[in-house]
Amino acid sequence: MHKVTPVLLAGGTGTRLWPLSRKSYPKQFSKLTGNHSLFQQSAERCVSSAHMTFSEPLIMTNNEFRFIVAEQLRRIGIGNYSIMIEPKPKNTGSAILAAAMHIARDDPDTLCLATPTDHILKDRMQFHKAIQSGLEGLEKRTIVTFGVKPTRAETGYGYIEFESKTADHAIKVKRFIEKPSSQVAEEMILSEKFLWNMGIFLFRAGDMIEQFNLHYRALLKPAEDAILNSHEDLDFIRLDSAAWEKMADISIDFAIMEKSKNLVAVPYHGEWTDMGTWESVWEQENISADGLVLSGNASAINCSNSLLRSEGSGQHIVGVGLKNILAIAMNDAVLVADKDSSQSIRDVIPLLKSKGINQAEIFPTDYRPWGWFEVLIEQKNFKVKRILVYPKAALSLQSHEHRSEHWVVVEGRALISLDSKEFVLSHSQSISIPIGSKHRLTNVEDVPLEIIEIQMGSYLGEDDIVRYEDKYKRE
Repeated sequence: MHKVTPVLLAGGTGTRLWPLSRKSYPKQFSKLTGNHSLFQQSAERCVSSAHMTFSEPLIMTNNEFRFIVAEQLRRIGIGNYSIMIEPKPKNTGSAILAAAMHIARDDPDTLCLATPTDHILKDRMQFHKAIQSGLEGLEKRTIVTFGVKPTRAETGYGYIEFESKTADHAIKVKRFIEKPSSQVAEEMILSEKFLWNMGIFLFRAGDMIEQFNLHYRALLKPAEDAILNSHEDLDFIRLDSAAWEKMADISIDFAIMEKSKNLVAVPYHGEWTDMGTWESVWEQENISADGLVLSGNASAINCSNSLLRSEGSGQHIVGVGLKNILAIAMNDAVLVADKDSSQSIRDVIPLLKSKGINQAEIFPTDYRPWGWFEVLIEQKNFKVKRILVYPKAALSLQSHEHRSEHWVVVEGRALISLDSKEFVLSHSQSISIPIGSKHRLTNVEDVPLEIIEIQMGSYLGEDDIVRYEDKYKRE
């Protein structure tokens, strides 16, 4: 049986799913539906089965997400993987080329499956059967793409057109159509020659490089330099920044798929959505007879055809008499929109950025390699945080020039290093950290450590940190 190397693309952002999806913590890492994040579900789909054999995955992501990726894989029991860090997001074209070049150094005939990590595919076995059909149709220099039969005249998706009617085996692609008008989409839905483009590609590593040589040669040299000058950083492969800066910000569709003459496509016979909008989230949930979806702490009176969702454990959202409404409540931001305007939510981000509002891009929970924190309250000269430290993890040895801190242990046991002394604190015990003191917080247990931190000082920004030692090699 052929063995396929998954290339998981996890570096993008989902602007139409604000406020849950933001630049600092995009949708692929959130639990939009089900018990696992979209990224975790994508990784689980690429675990071997009776129909498919996979090698360990290569994850393409950026510097800000590298520890989030590693932690989410650990939580679902995937321990063998490689993570390649893109110095800056450059879209799927550059990411897939870099992955192909890295893999081809060992064997250019290695079979690769490049897939987004922010989609929903509910039938894993059907997915593996589609890949197997793709392998049967994969000839030398051929690229296989995957599509799903359209169920509506969707203008937010790309389409694949064929010379003849679609079939269960790999068939030659005529062209790609990117996000058509409503009229064109209506015409295509009546034809049997179109599939929605899932953005998933099967190829030999060397063949993908050859496609770039034919259709987008300008990317080859900077990609080659980025790989050649890459280096290991802890458990990550860090691409060379100077070379990567010269890479074009271009999708794989525009760079290769719309130009290549060696494309075939295979249909996936299962439910699929790219989870690109809140309307698509609404479609995936348990919709009541009157079209109402309640998620989290939400209640409704006389509401229909609406999604009410609360992401805060201490926040309850109530809708009264709503029709065709999306209402998403988080601790720091609330979205209320007409469901028919779901595609326009992306316009929220530039609006908020023009007003200097942090919620445009900054997620309320700040994820770090050792755990995470969230700000509970912030006023002039003081800030209160909730901090969670993963088992056996530790913050850097650090000091602050402008603030003191007071720590109270809520759950677990904490080892505190304070200048030349060490203390072990348990539930309800506390300690004060003076301005300028070297200190470190370590979780000595096999369960998470949770503390409340109270900061006081003239400046409370996250950049007021002087690091002396850091196991994660952060500057």
